[in-house]
Amino acid sequence: MDEIRGDETRSDTRGDATTGGASGGPADADGIRGAAAGTAAVPLSVLDLVTVGQGSTATRALRTSVDIAKLTESRGFHRFWVAEHHSMPGVASSSPAVILAHIAAHTERIRLGSGGVMLPNHAPLVIAEQFGTLEAMAPGRVDLGLGRAPGTDGATAAALRRSDRLNEGAEDFPQQLMELIRFLDDDFPDGHPYARIHAVPGPVQATAPGGVQSAHRPPVWLLGSSGFSARLAGTLGLPFAFAHHFSAQNTIPALDLYRESFQPSAVLDAPYALIGVSALAADDEREARRQVLTGALSMVRLRTGRPGLIPSPEEAAAYDFSPMEREFVDGWLANVVHGTADEVRGGLDDLAKRTGADELMITANAHGGEARLRSYDLIADAYGLPAAP
Repeated sequence: MDEIRGDETRSDTRGDATTGGASGGPADADGIRGAAAGTAAVPLSVLDLVTVGQGSTATRALRTSVDIAKLTESRGFHRFWVAEHHSMPGVASSSPAVILAHIAAHTERIRLGSGGVMLPNHAPLVIAEQFGTLEAMAPGRVDLGLGRAPGTDGATAAALRRSDRLNEGAEDFPQQLMELIRFLDDDFPDGHPYARIHAVPGPVQATAPGGVQSAHRPPVWLLGSSGFSARLAGTLGLPFAFAHHFSAQNTIPALDLYRESFQPSAVLDAPYALIGVSALAADDEREARRQVLTGALSMVRLRTGRPGLIPSPEEAAAYDFSPMEREFVDGWLANVVHGTADEVRGGLDDLAKRTGADELMITANAHGGEARLRSYDLIADAYGLPAAP
């Protein structure tokens, strides 16, 4: 850890700075700091899991993700991220870079990124190449969010890594992270074994005769659900994304740790933290409850080793929860902001105030695409975001 300092996260992603931004200091041309729209206190963004409901297909789920990206772009949401998961029938987001390339082809302005890529599952050079390619496809609007969990169970992680040794410890992840950042910046020192290896597309293209390279490269975010990544992000002066949607009890301690640990860097001069929030709005409270119960049942099955497709509202309503399952569901739904548009707006505003989050990233988990699209539309309406064309 001694060699990991804030000044090692140098980057060419800052662009031209102006005043403003949620955290003070420069408003970033690379989009780290977003601008709140409408009456929202902070920027609103989207986390999509490409969920597959019973009776549907991955093809339809991906089409829904495109529709959500296009809708939220038109309504003024700041960014659209997808998360890496494996061996889960109801989550078709195993390949974030592939999905983001598809989304990029159907959008023009919204920032696109990973929430996140699970770094221990991949060689850092491969990630640098994938996100350099995405940056070339969608210049100036690609984020690289990184996590250290496997995004799956241990056996699947071992299959991904071709090893039964799961390197998730404090000694491995920072080293992998710094290697990735050096590939992104193409700045391994002379004498390093990788000094003559270049991630392409990337900065090396600007050094070739006649070469011209974009001044941007994807900004790196650290993701977490505990204190480890919070402290590391603060130490390196990187933006931080916390998984409030499944680790709510750790949210405020982790954000406090991030802010206390923060050291200004070439990337940020002040902390910037977003939190992932599970939220779903419907035209009435009863319908919202009916929809979010499908996600709760899906989580019950996942936590008990029975992952499957997202159940329908009818199946979820008819399911006979055991007392232990009911206790889990009640706890789970307590952290899902749901109800009418006004109720959801109130819940999101309260959460932003309690946590001091600089940005809210909303994930709407439900069986069908129509419910999710309707939810984002209603939330946008509640905050007076621009009307869809």
